[in-house]
Amino acid sequence: MTESLSDWLALREPADRAARSDTLARRVAEMLPSHRPVRIVDLAAGTGANLRYLVTRLPRPQHWVLADRDPVLLAEARRSPARADHIEIREMDLGPVESLDICSGCHLVTASALLDLVSETWLQTLALRCGAEGAAVLFALTYDGRSDCLPQEPEDDVIRRLFNHHQTRSDKGFGRAAGPAAASCAARALTAAGYHVEVAASDWRLGPAMAGLQRRLVRGWADAAAEIDASASPTIAGWMSRRLAHIDDGRSSITVGHQDLVAWPMSE
Repeated sequence: MTESLSDWLALREPADRAARSDTLARRVAEMLPSHRPVRIVDLAAGTGANLRYLVTRLPRPQHWVLADRDPVLLAEARRSPARADHIEIREMDLGPVESLDICSGCHLVTASALLDLVSETWLQTLALRCGAEGAAVLFALTYDGRSDCLPQEPEDDVIRRLFNHHQTRSDKGFGRAAGPAAASCAARALTAAGYHVEVAASDWRLGPAMAGLQRRLVRGWADAAAEIDASASPTIAGWMSRRLAHIDDGRSSITVGHQDLVAWPMSE
């Protein structure tokens, strides 16, 4: 499973980099101190893709704390070619709210592709913890429930609805996931905690050159949809077969909706 997750993270990283909002990354950079080491906590850091994206966009020097429960992914992050001034690795389960003490003394709390996997209650606790530190926040690539596939197939909307339902049923150790509502939940929680919040679209736009990622998406959507409605399995299988054929023929494009969010305390 870990190997599969590592492969998935490597497969998606180019799409993530192309989709992220440089405007919001520049905005958070303006909020960080430039006269001392910037302490950055990356939640569910995985193999360090967020570090690799941000390291050249934020003030130096930087002290990164990469937190994740998977030691294999963290070992890859440790080998990252990103030239951060200091990288600290923390293997830990971020589900318990007490784990958010890792944010103590930080200037920036960040995460990528995490918020749709956590619960609204966890997001509220995180917002309050960040607010207590006066930390800026940057959350990237939160799935927002939108997707569009070309060429279109009659079952596209049904598969999307089933997948989105599946997202809200999952529990990755953070409580019942907020799923496609996560960006809105985070914005509300941060506003209530005294933050200015800005949001920007960071959609994946996957053309034929990203056929491998498209295949993983289509299979993942089909598996999730079948878990929600087993009676529709033959219909889902037919949809998947046609979608994969479009990809193999080099004429498939897929857009997946994501949101980037930046926030900073109102006192600044």
